[in-house]
Amino acid sequence: MRQRKKNKYKYIKKYEIFLLPSLIGILIFFVIPFSVVIWYSMLNNPVDQQFSGLKNFVMIVNNQAFQLAVKNTVLFSIQAVPLAVVISLGLAILLDSKIAFRSQLRTCLLSPMMVPVASVMLVWRVLFDKHGVCNEWFGMSIDWLKSNYGQMVILLLFLWKNLGYNMILFLAALSSAPKDGIEVAVLEGASPLQLFFLIKLRYISPSLFFVTLMTLVNSFKVFREVYIMTGDYPYESLYLLQHFINNTFRTLDYQKMSAAAVLISIVMMTIIGILFLIEGWFGKDVEG
Repeated sequence: MRQRKKNKYKYIKKYEIFLLPSLIGILIFFVIPFSVVIWYSMLNNPVDQQFSGLKNFVMIVNNQAFQLAVKNTVLFSIQAVPLAVVISLGLAILLDSKIAFRSQLRTCLLSPMMVPVASVMLVWRVLFDKHGVCNEWFGMSIDWLKSNYGQMVILLLFLWKNLGYNMILFLAALSSAPKDGIEVAVLEGASPLQLFFLIKLRYISPSLFFVTLMTLVNSFKVFREVYIMTGDYPYESLYLLQHFINNTFRTLDYQKMSAAAVLISIVMMTIIGILFLIEGWFGKDVEG
C-alpha cells in the first residue's frame, strides 16, 4: 500500500514539471504586471514614488468622468448581458427543434463572427448616420451616435456580434441532455415548459454560467467598436470605462489609471465570485 502511494506521488511530481512553463508565463504576464499596477495605484506619481495610500482611490471615485464612465458601462451591461443570454438561448431551443432551414439559420447567425470589425463599423455608420439608411426609412433626422439613442445602436451591434457564438454553446449543451429522460417525461404528459425548466435547464446550467460570464466580459470590451465609430470623446451616453482608461493613459496619469484599473478588477472579481457561488448552489441542487 505504501509502495503504491509512493509511486502515485512520483507520478504526480513527474508531471508537475510540465506545468512550469504555464506558471512562469502567468507570473510574467499577469501576476507581476498587476502587482506593479497595484503599487502605482498607491503612489503620488511614478517619478517621486511617494506612498500616498488610498488617496488615488478617493480621488478617482470622486472624479466626474469616472462616475460617468461607470454609470454608462453598468447601464450597458445590465441591458446587454440578459438580452444576449436569453435571446441566444431562445434561438438555440428553436434550432434544436425540428424546423425547416435549420442549417441556413445557423449559418446566418454565425456569419457576424467572420466579418472584420472595421467592415461592420462601416456598415453601422451607413445605417445610423444622420444622413444614413435608417433616417431615410423612418423619415427622421437623428444623428444616432450623438444622441441618447447611442447606447441602443451599440446594443444592437453587440447582440448581432455575440448571439451566434452563445447560441452554438447552448446548442452543444442541449444536445447533451439525456434523450431517455426527455422521452419518459413526454410520455408522462410533461409540457414543453416543464421539459425545459425541470430537465434541460439543469443540464445546461454549466453552459449558462459560462455564457453569462463571457457575455459580461465582452460587454466591458465593447469599447473597440465605440472607439472606431466615435473616437476618444464620444457622446456622453457612450463614454465607457475603457474611454476613461485610454484617455488617462494618453495623459500619462499612471497613478489615476492604476487606481481605476484596481477598482474595476475588484468589482469584476466580486461579480464573478457571485456567479461562481450561484453556479455552485445550482449545481448542488442538480446533483441532489
